[in-house]
Amino acid sequence: MANDLCPCGSGKAYCDCCEPIIKKTTLAPSPEALMRSRYTAYAKHEIAWLKDSLEATQRDDFDEPSVEAWSRQSEWLGIEIKQTKTEEDKNIGWVEFVARFKQGNITRNHHELGEFHKVGGAWYFYDGRAVKQETVRHEGPVVGRNDPCPCGSGKKYKKCCGANK
Repeated sequence: MANDLCPCGSGKAYCDCCEPIIKKTTLAPSPEALMRSRYTAYAKHEIAWLKDSLEATQRDDFDEPSVEAWSRQSEWLGIEIKQTKTEEDKNIGWVEFVARFKQGNITRNHHELGEFHKVGGAWYFYDGRAVKQETVRHEGPVVGRNDPCPCGSGKKYKKCCGANK
């Protein structure tokens, strides 16, 4: 349908958002727009665009059968753009994103920092690397084994909530 919302989460109709980029009737105006079109290509199984949107030096390693299998065996749940940075004078940009997808009954988050290069006026995906999860640190006071349990039970921490630690 022409009025289907674009899978990239822009809120626009697919035909007014990523489709013109995927069908090569317009260039992606930014690394973020190219990243959104690549996510949409996974969701819509547009494997040719995934290869064509790679910088030429990266295309030899493109495994079309594997990419197509992943695209079709996954349910694409959305993409969140965390941050973008573009250095137009150097023809380079970065997009940090989290792509959510489901395989079988397992929901997965693919968190990546993608690098994009502008070549001949067009943006291309160059490479990406996984973003490590940040360590969550407990900011509250440390509870000692013999301190009263913070849950309010009246027991010592070691005999209550700390018993299995």
